[in-house]
Amino acid sequence: MCSVPAPSDKTIHHILVLEPDTEGHPREWLEHLVAFAAVPQRRLTLSLVVAPEMGDHLTASLPSGLDGKVRIVALRPYERWLCTRRFLTLAAFARWWVMRRYLRRTGAQAGHFLSFDHMCLPLALGLGMGGRPVSGILFRPSVHYADWTVGRASRGEKLRDLRKVLLYRLTLLNRSVRTVLSLDPYFPDHARGRYRHGDKVQAIPDPAYPQANESPSTTARSSANHVGFVLFGYLTERKGLLVLLDALSLVDPVVASRIAITIAGRIEPALHDRVQERVQRIRAQRPDLVLRLDDRWLPADELDALVAGSQVVLAPYQRFVGSSGVLLWAAQAGLPLLTQDYGLLGRLVRDHKLGLTTDTMDPASLAASIERMVTTGPHTFVDPVAARSFVRSRTPDAFASAVVRSLQCGEHAAESAL
Repeated sequence: MCSVPAPSDKTIHHILVLEPDTEGHPREWLEHLVAFAAVPQRRLTLSLVVAPEMGDHLTASLPSGLDGKVRIVALRPYERWLCTRRFLTLAAFARWWVMRRYLRRTGAQAGHFLSFDHMCLPLALGLGMGGRPVSGILFRPSVHYADWTVGRASRGEKLRDLRKVLLYRLTLLNRSVRTVLSLDPYFPDHARGRYRHGDKVQAIPDPAYPQANESPSTTARSSANHVGFVLFGYLTERKGLLVLLDALSLVDPVVASRIAITIAGRIEPALHDRVQERVQRIRAQRPDLVLRLDDRWLPADELDALVAGSQVVLAPYQRFVGSSGVLLWAAQAGLPLLTQDYGLLGRLVRDHKLGLTTDTMDPASLAASIERMVTTGPHTFVDPVAARSFVRSRTPDAFASAVVRSLQCGEHAAESAL
């Protein structure tokens, strides 16, 4: 369904993408969109309205011969400041205002938000886009978790989801909203069955990272007698770092002697003291357990080698909503993921046989699952064929094509993907 007609009812060839953030997915996703637009046969122009440092990066890496197909527009300092406030209501209205402003300035036919979750508030209030359609990527729908999650939701989770239900219903009624792209493949069916204009919600594949280096690394394991576990990324309490360290203190000493764990990535500054305290306790209580801590940002090639040299990828998130690139790293390498039994992550792992889920809120349960993977053998928890199939359709080209299609109507949607 298209509630906002494209200009002159023709295919949209000029799309503005707004992304004021520089952390997380934006760099990778913007690069995918640039590569998609760069194909000569595609009649597509992208105006990328981004932070100045992101603009510098993209400009330096632009392929030659684009002939104006990709235009980099740097946000002004005050615009970026408004769009990135921690007061999310202010940031949402600022992004709505900036999108309208640059749609007019660039002459783009339609706009796309790489991060749509907080845009639901201004759009739910009926604010428009000057007659132009918009789409966006929804990271964290959680209103459908109750359909297939074991255990009761907390009071806070219930209130969160009640707010989301109201916002989603109203957002989908906004005539400016052409498509809401969901990284959660289970949410579109839920939306179609419960919301008016729920057919605006479409799935988009989270693009997989490059193929991991196949040559094993010695970074994550010290010998063939150890099972190598790896936890990586920006390490916060919500990512389960402290619970993991508590769990390692509970692992059976005999099993612990067969474990080598590498924790690699920037550790949230507020956690440093508590992390060091736990690391010292583990080394005192489980001296045969190999534990390496690498507190720094790791480039993709190092992460590739780190994952390739491991046998289990850890993602002990604490009732995390949404998916995670860590899942794709593990599936790409054919390694089992040990993660939460809650939400999308848990369901994807179970449905696609990508690893083992457990109650990651409980250190004892996490410790028992680590022991189980060591004693049973990590390879028994992942189906390599299913993992390859899971990753195969999640390509950068499929991702970019879905973004472009999200702003087209009817027959023009197929044309735009060519």
